Amino acid sequence: MSELDDQIANRRAKREALRALGIAAYPARAGVDAEPSAVHARYGASSAEELEEAGVELRVPGRLRAVRDMGRTRFLDLHDGRAKLQLLVRLARLDERSRAVLDHLDLGDYLVARGRLIRTRAGELSLDTAELGLLAKAVRPLPEKWHGLTDIEIRYRQRYLDLVANPDSRRVFELRSALVRGIRAFLDARGFLEVETPMMQPLPGGATARPFVTHHHALDLELYLRIAPELYLKRLLVGGLHRVYEINRNFRNEGISTQHNPEFTMLEFYQAYSDYLQLMDLVEEMLAGLAHDLLGGAELACRGETLRLGERPWKRLPMREAVAGALGVPVAEVETAAQLAGWCERLEVERPAALAAGAPLAGQPGAYGHLLMALFEARVEPALIQPTFVLDYPVEVSPLAKPRPDDPRFTERFELYLGGMEVANAFSELNDPDVQAERFREQLRARAAGDDEAHRFDEDYVRALEHGMPPAGGCGIGIDRLTMLFADRPSIRDVILFPLLRPERG
Repeated sequence: MSELDDQIANRRAKREALRALGIAAYPARAGVDAEPSAVHARYGASSAEELEEAGVELRVPGRLRAVRDMGRTRFLDLHDGRAKLQLLVRLARLDERSRAVLDHLDLGDYLVARGRLIRTRAGELSLDTAELGLLAKAVRPLPEKWHGLTDIEIRYRQRYLDLVANPDSRRVFELRSALVRGIRAFLDARGFLEVETPMMQPLPGGATARPFVTHHHALDLELYLRIAPELYLKRLLVGGLHRVYEINRNFRNEGISTQHNPEFTMLEFYQAYSDYLQLMDLVEEMLAGLAHDLLGGAELACRGETLRLGERPWKRLPMREAVAGALGVPVAEVETAAQLAGWCERLEVERPAALAAGAPLAGQPGAYGHLLMALFEARVEPALIQPTFVLDYPVEVSPLAKPRPDDPRFTERFELYLGGMEVANAFSELNDPDVQAERFREQLRARAAGDDEAHRFDEDYVRALEHGMPPAGGCGIGIDRLTMLFADRPSIRDVILFPLLRPERG
């Protein structure tokens, strides 16, 4: 038997001993007044004299984190994840039931203590304990010494241990929650309506991605977990809801990396009578404001860099200019598919998945846009550290965006980059039903040629556009990536409570 097995067996024996004494190991009622963090918030500034005069009696719950045995007196530390409260336990004051609980405790147990708040001679806020009760017996020990859980695999698989052992992890997820609250407050204050759209869809749409497929048995219907809520949100624009947003879960059956998880959280919002230029200003205002409110300033420390969100307006960089600059050539040398194909071959840039293998790069339909995108991702994207809006994406990679009036090869689309990572994607939304239908047909042709991420033809969405959708701007912001930046974490798994992992092998 291993040491761990011995510990578990010992803890189970203590639990059974308590049960034999009529003490429940997992009682149905807790009967508590305040957790340690709330006690400190309310009484942390009170002096010993003030506490004595007030005579504050409380029932305080928490997880047992430390025991210091001084003979007839013991000091116990109760934690709630945010703060600890010291229990001063004088054995002579305890009744028989409380003594039994005390004698059968282990680190990690959940307790409730009743007593009077005092300050010890050392000045520490403490509970002079008169009664101890067990709330939950921990039969498996927690990480040794409650700190230093560094095994990243365990931290991801057993997030509950990570949260107990690493206070920084808890702060990351509290920051994530605060980001979402701040986003909601920002949009609510500007008249946006929060809505919900289907997570199971008969057609996957709103992005170019491989979907997860499921089956509805009652309807005998193949369904897809949504890759984006975009087409449903724009249907609401048609219906007269002119400012809408959703903080949603999306699912994409793609690779896993430090920036990608198959299940992720997005903010998407749409504003009628707006365009991508206006949305840039809105996104700047929102993110710079969040940094100021949550971090105390408009600068982010990220991977050894300082991201200056307060220096507005943020850089606007057309994609062609970005690629030409990275290659060290004039824009005129990235104007044709043949030019881009030459650069891709010389720089050994991976062939875009949308272009057929074995065929010449330059002669295929949509080659220009896909090659420009491939060069951008390979040569430009990693260097975009400071806030940068990359503008004017090729029409081939932007099937839902309005074309530029002055050059229909490109669309009114931007992506926001921070710390070398794409954080937001926005369009002036295409609202011409005939152009949208043709874009869908082009995507179908790409699918037939082997691009399994190409968009499906959504007939109902085209029908909705035929009823008239006002001009609008729409934007998606990745909550997970935004949290990575605000919390300065290198991997998306650090900011998702339960990231997808391979099952453990038995």
